[in-house]
Amino acid sequence: MREINVKDIENAVRDLCIKANVILPESLEKCLECSVEKEKSPTGTEVLSDICRNFRVAKEQNMPVCQDTGMAVIFLEIGQDVHFVGGSLYESINNGVARGYTEGFLRCSVVGDPIERVNTKNNTPAVIHTKIVDGDKVKIDVCPKGFGSENMSSLKMMTPSVTVDDICNFVIESISKAGSNPCPPIVVGVGIGGDFEQCAYLAKKALCRDISIRNPKKLYSDMEEKILDGINKLGIGPQGFGGTVTALAVNIEEGPTHIAGLPVSVNVGCHVTRHATAEL
Repeated sequence: MREINVKDIENAVRDLCIKANVILPESLEKCLECSVEKEKSPTGTEVLSDICRNFRVAKEQNMPVCQDTGMAVIFLEIGQDVHFVGGSLYESINNGVARGYTEGFLRCSVVGDPIERVNTKNNTPAVIHTKIVDGDKVKIDVCPKGFGSENMSSLKMMTPSVTVDDICNFVIESISKAGSNPCPPIVVGVGIGGDFEQCAYLAKKALCRDISIRNPKKLYSDMEEKILDGINKLGIGPQGFGGTVTALAVNIEEGPTHIAGLPVSVNVGCHVTRHATAEL
């Protein structure tokens, strides 16, 4: 049994909140830079160039890469041989988020009640997902999620009679309806399978995957490629000004489901699809 003080979790979450909002994943930076050359629209090329300048300045000046610093989404993988000491795990996570957002001068966008809508002033509480795994380590993924893109999410409870083309078309249609709202070029997370809530979880988790990594199953990697091609043929383009680069990547995560169902969900990430990881 390995003991981990929850204060270490708090400090890690605090640092990851700031890092994720200032420095984009390396694969995303490279993809955006390559997209400047791929974009066929002069306006789209100019917009992509501005986007690249923006993330470089953010890194150099230690400033948020986007004014919407998101709702903090935390994915925890906890080794079953870990014993937390020193207080409450969830309280420490939220303390880390609060410190990260206030000490890092990040915009606090969370309201404590969806109807009363009073700002909590420190971006808590976070959305926390936990998974128990083998071992004695803790992996923390902090994924700030802005709501310009989050609001464009969709889920459809399909039936087993649908085809791969039907699934691909649903994802492409969802992005077509989203238009410029999610600040393209986007990253598209797709969840297939599970039940209603797990399907949505899979789509959100898909956005945390490095965009240079394809699904290991050929069936799904082929679907990722097909959907990406279909989205980029929509002509929405960077920031909705038209062009050939509407999406940077499509990541699919799949899970077992019921014999009578085939849920499909779409979670959209903007051109600053952010996440930062640490292991304790």
